[in-house]
Amino acid sequence: MARQNYELGLGIIEEHLDLANAVADLAESVFTADAVRAIVEAKKPEKFPPFWKSLVEYELLGLHISDELGGSGGGLTTLAVALEALGRHALPGAFTQTVLASALLQASGGAATEHIAGLIDGTTIGAVAPEAGSLPPATVGADGALTVTGTWDGVASGDVADLFLLPVDVDGAVRWIVVWTDQVTVARQDSVDVLRGAARITASELAVPGEHVLAGLTAEHARSIAAVVLGAEATGLISWCVAAASEYAKIRVQFGRPIGQFQGIKHKCAWMGIALEQARAAVWDAATALDKGDDTADVAGNVAAVVVPDLAVQVAQDCIQAHGGIGFTWEHDAHLYYRRALALRGLLGTRETRALRVADDALAGNVRSLDIELPAEAERIRAEVRAELDVIKAIEDEDERFLALGDGGWVLPYFPKPYGRAAGPLEQIVIAQELKASGIQVPNLLIGVWALASIVGHGSEELKQELAVPTLRGELMWCQLFSEPGSGSDLASLQTKATKVEGGWRINGQKIWTSMAQFSDWGILIARTNPTAPKHEGITYFLLDMAAKGVEVRPLKEMTGSALFNEVFFDDVFIEDKYVVGEVDNGWKVTRTALASERVALSGKMDAYANDRDLLRFAGRQELSPVARHRLGELLAESQAIDVMSNRIVLKQLLGSDSSTTASVNKLLAMSISQKIAEFITAELGIAGAFSVPGAPTDHALEQLLGGRATTIYGGTTEVQLNLIGERMLGLPRDAEPKATGA
Repeated sequence: MARQNYELGLGIIEEHLDLANAVADLAESVFTADAVRAIVEAKKPEKFPPFWKSLVEYELLGLHISDELGGSGGGLTTLAVALEALGRHALPGAFTQTVLASALLQASGGAATEHIAGLIDGTTIGAVAPEAGSLPPATVGADGALTVTGTWDGVASGDVADLFLLPVDVDGAVRWIVVWTDQVTVARQDSVDVLRGAARITASELAVPGEHVLAGLTAEHARSIAAVVLGAEATGLISWCVAAASEYAKIRVQFGRPIGQFQGIKHKCAWMGIALEQARAAVWDAATALDKGDDTADVAGNVAAVVVPDLAVQVAQDCIQAHGGIGFTWEHDAHLYYRRALALRGLLGTRETRALRVADDALAGNVRSLDIELPAEAERIRAEVRAELDVIKAIEDEDERFLALGDGGWVLPYFPKPYGRAAGPLEQIVIAQELKASGIQVPNLLIGVWALASIVGHGSEELKQELAVPTLRGELMWCQLFSEPGSGSDLASLQTKATKVEGGWRINGQKIWTSMAQFSDWGILIARTNPTAPKHEGITYFLLDMAAKGVEVRPLKEMTGSALFNEVFFDDVFIEDKYVVGEVDNGWKVTRTALASERVALSGKMDAYANDRDLLRFAGRQELSPVARHRLGELLAESQAIDVMSNRIVLKQLLGSDSSTTASVNKLLAMSISQKIAEFITAELGIAGAFSVPGAPTDHALEQLLGGRATTIYGGTTEVQLNLIGERMLGLPRDAEPKATGA
């Protein structure tokens, strides 16, 4: 069954994509509407419901378990892929808790792994008590045996479980014990989740032999595994909510048009889609880190625990809101997913506790670096790249070094030769890594990148030699003459006119928000050459010498006090025919080429604005309150998820997969996180965040705060980006065209 790109899941490699589709097909066949509703209305849950046999036969219970222990050897990442697909179909019953129990047993190792066989062949149901509040204390006896008295609440699937993993307090440390149902008292407990039961477990003077104490499992590692397993299921329910809300928005008509055309609904759905990409990134990173045994795997687990559960609750709420009254009914499934989201969030503990763990990790210097694992072929490429760059690095004169970089294709390696190196994604990554390692600075072309894309893609050989070559050498600075006072991001509605004259064109009109125009040598300009043509037609793409007669640049003083943006006026400016790029009246095609590229970027963030380094530097020098540390953890977790998304984009490009959805989301989030970080820093500075206080970083903080307001405006406002995400990612209808007004 064909599925939308956003429904394909958190997997990247083909094996995981195939698994996600296969599990989704299975889930659609066994978790039918009637089957799910029968479970909702049942008086007493079945221990082995009809669908359990299918889950066992598909060997889903052992996906993550090693071959040596009788599983498929896929690891937590493979399990997460399957759980997302199952979570999209409400996943009733004890599957999630059973695989969580076996994952914890495997992580601990030792004698306790003997219990895994029954969990993966489906004959044993497992349940894991949440690590919440004050844990029952355990007294240590001979040979590591424990004696435990206490109660555990909210044990999901505990009402049907055979085997329990229970956390206890051993001299201030969290330890996990394995207990069978006949050793404890099990009392069914009401749960917000009507598709999955729960129980209160009580033990009285329970003797736990040493081999049933999971000595090899730390509290941190257990939390990380739980964050992946529960987070993967939560990601699945987010996916369902996104699909349900967006599909409803396409067919529900109000005021004569689909509600998905109204930006209130379109943007709500877009934010839901964004949350889905955030959740996938966080769960995927934690799962892969755990599978690799990474030293910072628990950092990734803590990040996932902060990012995913609250997003799941918010998205489920938004799904209900998008449906309106029907979403509030018992008959609609929206409340089932909302209830599941609330239950999963509760199992992972309070948001404050989760966020503080991330903050504590960072303040202790326990930070996760995100290195991309490249194929073996990369080392051959690296040796060749390093040898060539060593020659360039030895050039002492900066101008000569820039010339060598430009002529060698190092500035834009993804461009075709001779302007670039025709580098594919893998070679681009290696080049970026080696340039950084060598300390070689390449020319920062800024808008010149877009100019080069249009010249190299559509320009004449004469233009390539006259303008492309010196631009690559860092000799020319460019500006973009697109936006106008009446059009902004709506480039197709521009009014600047180009009139054909002998030998060229006369340009009259105005542009605005033109960055660096006062310093630029050349500009890329679009103007209307055929006023009677349809909206996106009749536009031509020009290259303009900014020193030409009739060009007037007026800097616009910004809220920062500086002047990066400009107004540019054209008064009968003459442009020769040779500076037309592409065909006359077909400039929209050239413009789209300039705005798109095959570049592989290792990060979507911009160092010029507030980032993690600023945040950690500030936090390391301040005495933060618990509230501030909580917010610090939230920001760090959100920022880490954005970095993971950048890595996922690169990996998808390496595999030749479509990364456009993730890239659009990443761009929006990368710009907004800098604003949040700058706002946090200035707010925590108090008086020094608004007034110059000796010894305080007031100036730098305010510069980042005020300057950062532009990041969600230029290059397409947040609202425009949300429109694009809603339409291109979710397939929502485009905004209605404004009605023409006549006399």
